[in-house]
Amino acid sequence: MKKTRMLKKNYEFKNVLSQGKYYSGKNIEAFIKKNDKEYNMLGIAIGVKVAKAVKRNFIKRIIRENYRLLENKIKCGYSIVFLWKKKVSIENARFINIEKDMIDILDKANIFEEQK
Repeated sequence: MKKTRMLKKNYEFKNVLSQGKYYSGKNIEAFIKKNDKEYNMLGIAIGVKVAKAVKRNFIKRIIRENYRLLENKIKCGYSIVFLWKKKVSIENARFINIEKDMIDILDKANIFEEQK
């Protein structure tokens, strides 16, 4: 199993958000940047104006779990930041919706490993 590290520092997020390539889904959007390391780095950000802390943490847990399930199919060496779209209602935060978005985004970014 691959180990993914979390982005924690503000400058790490800013680096990926400013230099990474943008991909969009219906509920989430992602910035993806090559990091030239042997592991992936994951960041999740949800704006304060979207919802209160309980709902924001719920969305983060769903995104993190979806990423964990797809982790073994993703190539190493990328920094990924997932953002919740501000204009999307919090009621759309369902596991299946985020899973579809994440698969579409990672497929567009062409970072799935080739199937043998």
